Amino acid sequence: MKPVIVIGGGIVGISTAIWLQRAGKSVTLIDRGNAEAQASYGNAGVLASSSVIPVTTPGIALKIPKMLLDPKEPLFVKLSYLPRLAPWALRYVSHSKASEVRRIAAALRHIIGDSLEDHLALAGGTSAAKRIIPTDFTFMYESQSAFEKDGFGWSVKKELGFEWDSLSEAERKAYDPVFAPDLTFAARLGNHGRINDPSAYVADLTSHFSAQGGTVLKGEVEDFILENGQITGVRVGGVPLEASAVAVTAGAWSTRLTSKLGIKIPLEAESGYHLEFWEPNKMPRSPSLIPSGKFIATPMEGRLRVAGMVEFGGLENQASQAPFDLLRKNAIKAIPGLTWKEETQWMGHRPAPTDSVPIIDQVPGAPGVFMGFGHQHVGLTGGARTGQLLSQLISNQKPNIDMAPYACDRFA
Repeated sequence: MKPVIVIGGGIVGISTAIWLQRAGKSVTLIDRGNAEAQASYGNAGVLASSSVIPVTTPGIALKIPKMLLDPKEPLFVKLSYLPRLAPWALRYVSHSKASEVRRIAAALRHIIGDSLEDHLALAGGTSAAKRIIPTDFTFMYESQSAFEKDGFGWSVKKELGFEWDSLSEAERKAYDPVFAPDLTFAARLGNHGRINDPSAYVADLTSHFSAQGGTVLKGEVEDFILENGQITGVRVGGVPLEASAVAVTAGAWSTRLTSKLGIKIPLEAESGYHLEFWEPNKMPRSPSLIPSGKFIATPMEGRLRVAGMVEFGGLENQASQAPFDLLRKNAIKAIPGLTWKEETQWMGHRPAPTDSVPIIDQVPGAPGVFMGFGHQHVGLTGGARTGQLLSQLISNQKPNIDMAPYACDRFA
């Protein structure tokens, strides 16, 4: 039996592989092998079910110039990359109308809205399950008026069924005293989760996949092999490998492959950053987003991870020091007196489509080739559900949601 080949071993890829394996398929997972470069390695570690609001909210186009010029803002662009970025950026901000935000949020709701349950189902019966911690997800604001300035996004969340508790200054301090006194208001959402070590979580899932008979190969897929328009295999290092179907789940690198099939998807590699403070003297009670600093602080095994920042410089972009410095400064401001024994730094690439909605679809004109990528900031959150949906599509099972919002022809 020819295997299904899954390209990319991050959370979407390993989820797809496991769900296919559970459906009785022979599966080969092919990964480039640099786990630390994956967004699955460097994310904020939050199963952020309520993170359905895109960056492109009304008014964003007017804010971008200020953000680019202000060193205290979390947006960075390599100047040499700006001409190449501009066409994508214009399409990106075109999705900032209120109607578009609602469309995007509704589409994301079906992919990430039950992420805790989705990951528990994915990891059930594996050693990875112990890394899933049910938790709250809190938004720490400087005031209730600051929260109300984000009222449009919160109203869309409410329309989609999300609920939260509003914590007054005293309630916020009682709930989590590690944060600065000037963060006087919090919105607390329940039924979320965190992964206490994202890299180990993916590694545990991969070990389970292998133990159940799955094949894992290290290598770079160079091209597809098609006969009469039907996929029959891929080439890795010049060597042909047979396949009954192929799933492209390579994150920001995915369009390098899909373009070989004539598919043009407007996707950018958005560089994200994190710092990890090992053996910190203070640890938040739950993952917390600080809107004023545009970062998330997440308790992890042995360390505190703070993740945020956005930089555009393409897939060849190298880490800059300024985002790390700003991230550290904002973390210390939000958690006064924070100390640690060791700091580690990471930068990696998130796959960002112009409309912030992932592509989950079969490649038009190439039966048997499927796509699952483009989650931007919610790849870990939506990875388990995306893998399940891809497995259903590949197995000719009808998903229980409308797949039209994730089709690649929406960019035509």
